[in-house]
Amino acid sequence: MAAMLVAQRRQKLISELAAAGGLKVVDLAARLDVSRATVRRDLVDLEVEGRVRRVRGGAVLATPGPDGRPAGTPTPPAAPVTPSAPMTSAAATSPATSAAAAASLPGTFPTAVRPGPERTLGLLVPSATYYYPRIVAGVQAVLAERGARAIISLSDYGRTDDVQRIDELRASGASGLLVASPGGHDLPDETLEQLDATGLPFVLMERQPQDAFLPCEFVATDHRQGAFAAVRHLVRLGHRRVGLFTNGSPTSGLVREGYEAALTRLGLAADVPVHDSGRPTMGSTQADRHYEGFLEDCVSGGVRAALVHSDHDAIELMRRLRSRDMRTPRDLALIAYDDEIAGLADVPLTAVAPPKHELGEHAARLLLDRLDAADPAAVPVRQLLIQPRLVIRSSCGAAART
Repeated sequence: MAAMLVAQRRQKLISELAAAGGLKVVDLAARLDVSRATVRRDLVDLEVEGRVRRVRGGAVLATPGPDGRPAGTPTPPAAPVTPSAPMTSAAATSPATSAAAAASLPGTFPTAVRPGPERTLGLLVPSATYYYPRIVAGVQAVLAERGARAIISLSDYGRTDDVQRIDELRASGASGLLVASPGGHDLPDETLEQLDATGLPFVLMERQPQDAFLPCEFVATDHRQGAFAAVRHLVRLGHRRVGLFTNGSPTSGLVREGYEAALTRLGLAADVPVHDSGRPTMGSTQADRHYEGFLEDCVSGGVRAALVHSDHDAIELMRRLRSRDMRTPRDLALIAYDDEIAGLADVPLTAVAPPKHELGEHAARLLLDRLDAADPAAVPVRQLLIQPRLVIRSSCGAAART
C-alpha cells in the first residue's frame, strides 16, 4: 500500500537511472509523475543507502567501489549492533555503537561517510520505533551532505534520566547536541540547565523551553496549526459538530489546544465528545471502553466528524464502526493525526502529517551552521515552527488529493 508504493517508486527511479545513465530531477519527476520535492527526498535517501550519487540538478547510479559495494556506502563497523539485539538505551549511549545504533533504527539510514572529529552530533531521542525514526533520518541526510557523524542515545517515555544521558553524549565526544527528551513538549528546567552546563551548542527537536523568553534554539512542529487545519477542513465539508479523540501522548495537549481554538474561531458547537484515553495498553479492556464510549457519545450527540490522534486510534475506531454496521465517512468522517500508517487503513485516512524528515534536516542544519561558524556566538538564536501538512484521502468524505 503506501509503503509499497514508496518502494515501487524508488525501484522505478533506479530503473530509469540505469536505462538513461543519469537524469535531471525535472526529468525524473515527469517520468515518475510525482513532484520534484518527492524525487529530491527519494534521491537523498537512496544516496545515503549507497544506491545513487547525486550530481548538480540530478543523479546517476552509484558505481561499485573496490570492495564490490556501491561507492559511498559506509564501511560496516567492526562490532555492529545486530538487528536482533534490542536497542536499549544503555547500548545506544555507548560510543562503540554510535554509527550502528543510528543505522539500526527502523526508517533511518547509515551515518555519514565523511566523519569529522570536530563535528559529531549527539542525539537524544525517546523512541526508536515511532515518530522519531523519520526525524533521525532527516538528521542523517544532512550529516551525509556535510560530512558529520552522530552518536545516538535512546530513552523511552517512561524514563526521566535526561541528565545522565546528556552527560554520556558529552563524554562520548559530541561537539553539539540535538535533543528530544521524553515527556511533554515543554522541556523541563532541570534538563535545560544540564544542557547549558555542558558548554555545548544544542538544538531542541519537538521541544521548547518552558520559559518562552529564553534564548534557546529549537525546531518544532506547530501541532496547534495542524489540528486547526483538520477541523477547518471538516467544517468546509459541512460539519458543524466535530469531536476529538486523543491518546495521552506528549502531542495530545497541543492537538487539543488547536482543536479548541478552531471550535471558538469557527463558531462550532462545544457540546461534543472530547475524549483522552490516557494511553491504555493496546487491545486491553480499558482501551475498548474508551473507543466504545467515544463512539457512543458521537452517535447519541449527532456528531458525524472527528479528529483522532493517532492513526492507530483512528483505525481502531473505524473497525468498531463496522461492527455497528456504520461506515467511514458516511456515518462518521475521520481525520487522523500523525500519518504514520494512515494511508494503509481499509478506508485510507485523511491525516495531519507532521514534517518529521524536514524537522530533522532543519535541526541538524541549525546546529552545524553554529558549529561551522567562525564565531559561533555571533550566529543569531533561531527558533523554527513548521506547519504540518493535511493529506486528503477518503475517510473525511472529500475526493482524495495528494
